[in-house]
Amino acid sequence: MNNVKNNFSIKDLENLSGIKAHTIRIWEKRYNLLQPNRTETNIRYYSLESLQKLLNITFLYNNGYKISKISKIGENNISNVVRELISENSIKGHAINAFKMSMMNFDQTLFFNTYNSLLNEKSFREIFYDVFIPLLEEMGLLWQTDTITPSHEHFISALIKQKILVNTEKLQTTEPRNKSKTFVLFLPDNEIHELGLMYLNYEILLHGYQAIFLGQSIPMNNLEDLLPLYDNIIFVSYFTISPTKDKLEEYFTNFKETIIQSDKIKFWVLGKMLEHVEQSQLPKGVIAHHRITEFVEKL
Repeated sequence: MNNVKNNFSIKDLENLSGIKAHTIRIWEKRYNLLQPNRTETNIRYYSLESLQKLLNITFLYNNGYKISKISKIGENNISNVVRELISENSIKGHAINAFKMSMMNFDQTLFFNTYNSLLNEKSFREIFYDVFIPLLEEMGLLWQTDTITPSHEHFISALIKQKILVNTEKLQTTEPRNKSKTFVLFLPDNEIHELGLMYLNYEILLHGYQAIFLGQSIPMNNLEDLLPLYDNIIFVSYFTISPTKDKLEEYFTNFKETIIQSDKIKFWVLGKMLEHVEQSQLPKGVIAHHRITEFVEKL
């Protein structure tokens, strides 16, 4: 069972704020900015309130406030100063911190308020690139260092998926403008991380193409059902955990032999597992994209 974290080590604070543990200790000692609790063995630990305060302090610090000035603001006024400071140039950092606190507190209201505030300044697409992608990248690192649990990751990912679905549905009500090719989006067997694939579906529809979204854990032979129906097909997938590193070459070879039956069929693939392959190693018709922006440029 995953336990929700309410107490944080100084290393957790470093991972979440980007401020080195040594610096946090100096801020505590010299400016009394945080008051850690201690275990019976005298080890520091911090509350959610301390984390929120540190994220606000970090925001001010990264926007030119000297730590000596922040220490004089007063604990109850720090959040007010943060709100006053938010502008076009600083909204990204503030929003990411707000989404982090939403995640740590399982606070849906904070998520939606932050998102709606961003919509006053940015389109959904801009929010995804400027805020959600950096947030998701940070989440990956936080999960690897045990700063957050899978419960935190699933909570915030589900809310981001909701926003992708809402914006995708708006595009699905119109007929595709460009029927020169059809995109078929799927995840391979045992792959369930579909957030990235969902966003690619949105971009494909936004560019006016027909998209068929099949979703998670699709056996390769099931894709053959699409081949007689469309002339030009680009299959799209996102490899986060599967196929595993030792199975990648076999998967691509089988895909080439089973699915890519002509020059009119392509396979575009993204995801973390592609760190282990080079484009030159891939069969003809298989194209690796290492970033979502790179994929979108090819549309």
